[in-house]
Amino acid sequence: MMNIRYYKAEPTTYVFRYRKGVVKQKGPGLSFIYFEPGSTLVAVPMATQETPFIMKETTSDYQEVTVQGQLVYRISDPEKSSAMMNFSLNKMANGYVSDDPIKLSNRVLNLAQVIARAKIQSYTLQQALGASLQLVEAVSDELSGSPLLERLGVEIVDLSIQAIRPAPETARALETSAREELLKKADEAIYARRKSAIEQERIIKESELSTELAVEAKKRQISESKIEAERSMQEKRRQIQQEQMNADVELEAKRKELVEMATENEKKQGDAKAYSIEKMMLALSKLEPALVEAIASTGMEPERVIAQAFKGLATNANKIGQLNITPDLLSGLMKKER
Repeated sequence: MMNIRYYKAEPTTYVFRYRKGVVKQKGPGLSFIYFEPGSTLVAVPMATQETPFIMKETTSDYQEVTVQGQLVYRISDPEKSSAMMNFSLNKMANGYVSDDPIKLSNRVLNLAQVIARAKIQSYTLQQALGASLQLVEAVSDELSGSPLLERLGVEIVDLSIQAIRPAPETARALETSAREELLKKADEAIYARRKSAIEQERIIKESELSTELAVEAKKRQISESKIEAERSMQEKRRQIQQEQMNADVELEAKRKELVEMATENEKKQGDAKAYSIEKMMLALSKLEPALVEAIASTGMEPERVIAQAFKGLATNANKIGQLNITPDLLSGLMKKER
């Protein structure tokens, strides 16, 4: 009875039960009772296996780098795996009789390292330090099409690269170089900023000068416009003065003509009056003086007539013997004078 055993596999374990070289049972997660002396159990784990790795490789410029990552794989075809490697369990069914399951992990990891080594050796140090993603893509593509993994019934689930680091001495040199490069870039940024500030200041000064030139040009244009307007006003004033002078000259000419006409008229009037007086005097010269006086006294006031009479008496005083003048006559004359 001690040779009769019970075996129960995990759901992620694919089990083959052989008896006399023939597979009697197979499948994932089987449980059964078997006769131990005549049976062979093969357990192929189908769960994913995580294999971390650290490897040192040399770049194309002979610089050593350390690649740290993790490879995740699983057995997708247990029959191929069991045919290529020994996954037989011991008599107690609690361990493997060989180290092939461990070798499988090493085989897959070695294959990945070979592919990664070829890729890294094609990179320079600077390229390799920043090629994590490219390296993952390149290795994953080649692993997915690998004939060895196809024969082993293994598929790659995931590949990740955590870090690619240079040697400590190289890292310090790179840090120094990077620091100097950063300082150089910082200096270049400072110089560029200063240059930009100087350029901006030059542009501002040029703009200010252009503005001043534009203002001066506008002022000059305004002054020229004022001068032109003043010149136009002076021209108009001159024209007005000229027109006024022409009008004054014309007026003076009219006045002169009028004066000449008035003088001519007065002369003609004087000639007419002289001629009339001459003719009158000529006519009067032919009359008796007494008659002339009588005519002249016609229409005179009585006082004037009396005065004229006294004048005649005075003229002929030697001929008058006695003259009587009454007081009434004198008083009447005195009243008239008052």
